[in-house]
Amino acid sequence: MTISARTVKEVRDRVGAGMLDCKNALLEVDGDVERAIEVLKNKGLAIADKKKGDAIFEGVIESYVHHTAKVGVLVEVNCETDFVARTQEFKALAHDIAMHIAAASPQYIVPEDMPAEEKASPQSICLLEQPFIKDVSKSVRQIISEMVAMVGENIQVKRFARFEIGY
Repeated sequence: MTISARTVKEVRDRVGAGMLDCKNALLEVDGDVERAIEVLKNKGLAIADKKKGDAIFEGVIESYVHHTAKVGVLVEVNCETDFVARTQEFKALAHDIAMHIAAASPQYIVPEDMPAEEKASPQSICLLEQPFIKDVSKSVRQIISEMVAMVGENIQVKRFARFEIGY
């Protein structure tokens, strides 16, 4: 089966995977764009799972201050190499996470950080479980997993601090 460059580009634009990965996924599902996207997403999640244990010693500290200057965030997002940490995509991910924290006010990173007596649901107060503010069909965890699949490195949010005036 022949897959057109336009179809490969369409899949790449939607998932951010490499051209060869997109073409192979399309070949695997006989050219069906939606199924190819699903294959790539599943592959990305599998890669992210494999990378969880890899050491992370690089990264960035990103800040975000809301336009009202009444809410600010500092977040540390780590990865394996300084090469990835310096990429525009990684910096954009860190910025988006900082903006998400400002908007969604998570209290913890993962459900395991929650105290036993906490009554709130993890989706409401755990950063990685919250619906991502720029695409509520995905969680913050899924957004990070997609970036892991794209760059091939472990990525984690190490810590964050959110400041708000007047509350």
